[in-house]
Amino acid sequence: MILPVYAFGHPVLRKKCKDIEQRSEALNALIDDMFETMYNASGVGLAAPQIGRPIRLFIVDTVQLDKEGQGIKKVFINAQILEETGQEWDYEEGCLSIPDVNGEVSRPPVVRIKYLDENWEEQIDTFDGMDARVIQHEYDHIEGILFTDLLKPLKKKRVQKKLDKIKQAKIALKYPMVFVR
Repeated sequence: MILPVYAFGHPVLRKKCKDIEQRSEALNALIDDMFETMYNASGVGLAAPQIGRPIRLFIVDTVQLDKEGQGIKKVFINAQILEETGQEWDYEEGCLSIPDVNGEVSRPPVVRIKYLDENWEEQIDTFDGMDARVIQHEYDHIEGILFTDLLKPLKKKRVQKKLDKIKQAKIALKYPMVFVR
């Protein structure tokens, strides 16, 4: 089922999310719905707060970015970043909760992360490049951080009018969304 994406300005996007206590059929169904929602919106990642759930869950599919079929398709439950390393690099990011707004964000190229996978098995993995960037972006969501928080001051100022329009629901919709009214 395609779920609506919660738009910039909604308080759920600013919450530090809570751990998921147990595995359930409802959680499995939610993960399936999140993948369907993400693909419908042409995304490469989606975090639970973006669909109105303040829980530590996000999904990533960077396989679709790589012409050689590399990349990852993973579920991250109760994730904790253990380490971020390397010289930060800039890349223009966007977000399904902040449509039509992009900006350069600096992030380290390598991330080491501990999480439960969809089978509820603990994993500790290291990712780099675009995989690391998407993971860091989605991880920020479960910490209540948006990529716009990481923009340089001048760029933040330039996108403010667009952010205000999103808050006021004065945007053309490309997929179902929930706004604060």
